[in-house]
Amino acid sequence: MTRLILVVLLSSCQRTAEAPQSSPAPPPRVATEDTLDPRKPVPLLPMMAQHQKQNMRDHLAAVQEILAALAIDDFAAVEAASARLGSSPQMAMMCTHMGAGAPGFTEQALGFHQTADTIALAAKKRDRQAVLTALSNTLATCTACHATWKQQVVDEQTWSEKTKTAAPAADEAMQRQHQMMMKVMNGQQP
Repeated sequence: MTRLILVVLLSSCQRTAEAPQSSPAPPPRVATEDTLDPRKPVPLLPMMAQHQKQNMRDHLAAVQEILAALAIDDFAAVEAASARLGSSPQMAMMCTHMGAGAPGFTEQALGFHQTADTIALAAKKRDRQAVLTALSNTLATCTACHATWKQQVVDEQTWSEKTKTAAPAADEAMQRQHQMMMKVMNGQQP
């Protein structure tokens, strides 16, 4: 009987040793923001990204001001608020700089500002329906842009590689850009 138990034990050990070894299961894939968000990246230095966000928040404030002014038929206020959304040489320069590393971004951003110009034109005519249509068209360009692009905050080396230009001297260049943006947002000439 002892022999039989020993034979059974040895044969079970032999089967275990001969059994094919399965590899451990791969670790589960963890989704990251980049894998979940298929939008195209716009590479920006940290201060540029912050400026762009400030500009977007000002765009929203301008839209709110346009609607509030339109509610009381204050077409002068509609025109003034829409000027912050409209195109200008300074805004074109800023969009070009922001989109330097993302082919197609600058053109789409400039299209937004040019579409926003139609709000002021409608306000000058005191045409409520035309203002609403122009605002709707402008917001459609906002939605399309935000559906296409996302910020990608990068370091200076990465920004230089993606834009094929030297990164601006951080403090001085960014400060000048910030001052220019603030003047544009406040309706002043830089």
